[in-house]
Formats: sequence, structure tokens, C-alpha cells
Amino acid sequence: MKTDDQLKELVKQKYGEIALQDKESNQASCCGAGGCSTEVYNIMTDDYTNVPGYKAEADLGLGCGLPTEFARIKSGDTVIDLGSGAGNDCFVARSETGESGKVIGIDFTPAMIEKARTNADKLGFNNVEFRQGDIENMPVASNVADVIVSNCVLNLVPNKDGVFKEIYRVLKPGGHFSISDVVLIGDLPEALQSAAEMYAGCVSGAIAKDVYLNLIKTNGFENIKVQKEKSIHIPADILKNYLDEAGVNEFNTGSSGIFSITVSAEKGTDKKECCGPECC
Repeated sequence: MKTDDQLKELVKQKYGEIALQDKESNQASCCGAGGCSTEVYNIMTDDYTNVPGYKAEADLGLGCGLPTEFARIKSGDTVIDLGSGAGNDCFVARSETGESGKVIGIDFTPAMIEKARTNADKLGFNNVEFRQGDIENMPVASNVADVIVSNCVLNLVPNKDGVFKEIYRVLKPGGHFSISDVVLIGDLPEALQSAAEMYAGCVSGAIAKDVYLNLIKTNGFENIKVQKEKSIHIPADILKNYLDEAGVNEFNTGSSGIFSITVSAEKGTDKKECCGPECC
């Protein structure tokens, strides 16, 4: 079993390679992590084509949802995108915050940061910035974000509890997040759990849906809502890289499943009821 640091280094190395791949290769695999399928196109990603602010050159096809669709971003908001990649969700968010808002993308892969900054420079956006850093220890002050979004990234982080603690720290009181992620119902086969590529591919790093939602609750968030849920089908020609034929059949007919969910929650305002002269 790899340590947390080893898993994070694996993700950093793999996503450095993915930054150089084309969108079609990424969409035909599991979050770009290899094993491209000939069976289907667009295994996990949602279609951004008609979304305001969409920039095709910033879309690497690595998402598993469309969190900005549900994020209730307003003009003038400060928005943070966790695992910002080449900048796709940041540029969509910027179209909603307008010039009076601010968008910060955080990614710990140098090649992704470089690609995103190049895209922002080409677009001439002066209120979108990209910071290299770990989303378990964000390079951002506390209580600064109105909205946090993320698209298929937390499943790659071993310490998901730490990320939700950071999200809570960085959000303003009354702020909220909308996150698309991969979760499980039931257990993955051992061969998929231990496969390094499937970890980098957003699958074996996923945790049970009820555990995921409970992490949000135990970190103090309120009004937790699953905004969208869809089943993810991993094609047989990818599964065969890790399972024998019997294992593929068992996985496809068993009770376990892989799902993309988009979930939102709010940070409370921490307003205390007035109980005497000291608080009135």
C-alpha cells in the first residue's frame, strides 16, 4: 500500500503528463490516466460546449461533472477552483463573476499551472490567477472565498478530511461550495484498488458516497445537497487491463458501482444569538 506522499507524487507526475495530452485521449480514458477505450467516448466528462465562458483550449476533458452549473456564482464574487488544471472551470466562473469579481485556481502540478497561466494571458484576463499549491494546505488566506468549485479532484487526494477542513477555513461565513467528484457504492475489486493508474484515473482513490457526505457534515457544513448524480460505466477494454474476464463480469453484474456526484454545502454565518450586554 502506497503512503499518502507516494500517492500525491504519483498524481503530480501523471497529471504533468496529462497536461500534454489531447482532450480526446483524456475523455476516452479514466480522467486521462491511460487505458483509452474504443468502446465509448467521454467516459466521465459533461459537455461544456454551450456553457458561457467556455474556452476549448482550457478543457482537457478531465472532469466528471459541471459544478459551475450549480454553484450560484454572482457578479463580484471571489471564486476558488480546486485542482484548476488548464483553467476551464476558472474561465467559466469568470464569465459569471464579471470583471468586478476574482477567480483563483489552485493546482499542485507545475505543468498545469503553466498551461493555465498561458491560457489566461492569451485571453487577457487580469482577474483570474493560478497558484501552485496543495489543496490540503491552500495558499490562500482564511475567509476570502464566496464560492469554491472543484471538478473530479478530491478523489485524487488521500486526506479528503483535510481538504474539507481547508475549504471551511477559506470560505467566508455564509459562503458555499459546489463540487463534482467520484464516489463509490459498495467495494471496488482489490485489483482496481491497488492499481496506480486507476488511482490517478479518479477511480481507486474514490471513497464510499455515505462516507464522503459524512465528511462534509462532520466538518461543520450546513445545507448539504446532492445536486446531480450519474452512474459511471468503465468499459470492458479498460477493466481488462486490471481484471480477468471473470473479474470483469463480476464487477459489471455485482452490487458495487461508481458514480459522479455534484454536491453543495454552506459554511454557517457563525452569528450568535444576543444573550446580554456583551453581545448586543
